[in-house]
Amino acid sequence: MVFHFQSTVVSPPVLLFMGADKFENEDLIKWGWPEDVWFHVDELSSAHVYLRLGQGQTIDDIPSAVLEDAAQLVKANSITGNKMNDISIVYTMWSNLKKTPGMEVGQVGFHKESEVKKMKVAKRINEIVNRLNKTKKEEHPDFRAEREKRDKIEREDKKKLLKEQKRKEEEEEKRRREDAELRSYNSLMSSENMNKYDDGNDSDDFM
Repeated sequence: MVFHFQSTVVSPPVLLFMGADKFENEDLIKWGWPEDVWFHVDELSSAHVYLRLGQGQTIDDIPSAVLEDAAQLVKANSITGNKMNDISIVYTMWSNLKKTPGMEVGQVGFHKESEVKKMKVAKRINEIVNRLNKTKKEEHPDFRAEREKRDKIEREDKKKLLKEQKRKEEEEEKRRREDAELRSYNSLMSSENMNKYDDGNDSDDFM
């Protein structure tokens, strides 16, 4: 089971979601999307919250208000972190999450620490948490099926893009050939015209 939340601080709203327990978190770690940004309380147990970015967006494009929503949601779903002030939230792209065989269920590391960002949360803001909880919905997705469907669409889009690129390249090559043939024809005609009017005598030698 996964809990979905709507962050309505931007228009259109963006999706925040988290696994109901460590087993759902494990599935999200395995079958997340490359467009997902992962959030967690730094050095404390907490929920794993994800933000799904739009096409073409990067982690640096996330509005500060959306970051605040995600951070408050993570804090509110940390037994220890929810009671503390001045905690740190870490977040990074799903692709930077690292899972090794020796890790416990739901535990995760990072491929590159340099790609992990941090933000401070001074205290719990009930107004934000209550607003998000009002949009809370339960779903039972098939993480693997959703990921495979997403990857299939991406492959098809890439094929279409490559096909269109090849078509444009072929058209450009055809245009270059036609231009070259036209230049060659014009050059030939110009040469024939010169030969037609040139009798080999200088104009001053007539008598």
